[in-house]
Formats: sequence, C-alpha cells, structure tokens
Amino acid sequence: MKETQIMILSGQDIQSRLGKDIVIDPFDPSRLSPNSYNLTLHDELLVYEEVVLDSASPNRYRRLTIPEEGLTLQPGTLYLGRTTEHTETHGLVPIIQGRSSVGRLGLFLNPGGSLGHAGYRGTWTLELHCVQPVRIYPHIQICQITYWEISGDSPEEASEKYQNSNDIQPSLMHRELGFDDRDTQLELGFDEAIRSTS
Repeated sequence: MKETQIMILSGQDIQSRLGKDIVIDPFDPSRLSPNSYNLTLHDELLVYEEVVLDSASPNRYRRLTIPEEGLTLQPGTLYLGRTTEHTETHGLVPIIQGRSSVGRLGLFLNPGGSLGHAGYRGTWTLELHCVQPVRIYPHIQICQITYWEISGDSPEEASEKYQNSNDIQPSLMHRELGFDDRDTQLELGFDEAIRSTS
C-alpha cells in the first residue's frame, strides 16, 4: 500500500507560486519564514454588544478603530479583527495560526488555528482574546499562514458562507440553523451604543 505524504510548502515555495496558485496582497518578502508567511492586523476590531451570544440568531456588535498609538485589549472580551492582506489559494489548503511572539504576551488568536478551504478568497477574520491587558497596534504582524498540499480530489470552490470576505465577519452559525438575516441591521453606531447604555 502506497504511503500518502501531506506536505507543507516552504517559504521559497510560497514565493515561487505567487500569482499562480497563491495570492497574497499586499506581499512583503521580509515577512516570509522558512515555512510560512506573516499576516498583519487591520486597524479595525468588532466587539459584540450582547450579554449572552445566541448561536441561533445574529448578534449586535460595534466597531473599534485601533489608533496609531495603540489600543489596550481587556480580558473577558472577545475581539474580532481581520488581516490586512487578501489571500487566494488554488489546489492548496491554507491554515492560519497565531504567532508565538504574540502568544507570549498573553494574546491568543483563533485557538487551534483556522483551517481554510481550498479555493478560499478573501481576508481572514481573527478571533482575539487576552489573559491580561495588552496593547496592540495597527498592522502588527499578528499571525502566520501556511499552505498544505492536498491528497486526493478536492472541489476547487470553498464554502460560500465566508467566501470573498473583505471585512470582519461575525459568526454566521445562525444561517446553519435556518435564520434569514438578509434584512437584519446589527452594527451599532456610536450614538446608538450610547443610547443603549443610558
């Protein structure tokens, strides 16, 4: 019986496949490592406004901007961010995970890593939480993306649920449970957020 080997691409392989089966935009060769590429954090975050998050319906949220002087994250809050980079992959499986330098500050990202689908296109939504207050800055190198070769046949198109994302994407699990949210407005503006707490 032939043994199947699943292989991870080296940094050199990632660079050689750019514009072919890998797109990273923007791309900076200084962020390549021996077997991954460092992605950066965009300057916006989302935080949920519900006391209890409901997996069967959409949840309200508001946006935060990370200023140049930084933003201090607080324990007990889930922050959703996204990568600055848009990526696209064909015939490979992309996986992102937090950088160890970030984890050693007590800031954890996408626990267990995020397994992308072959054919995924878009930015990556990031789930961040911290164990003590930690200050972050826009466009820091927050996570790393790796690429794995696929054994066997795989459909080229990724799931449509998060495909072609160019913004932070809250959970869409409620769609799996039959909730139609096409006409639902969930983002709270600043004035509305103030009224809801008064």
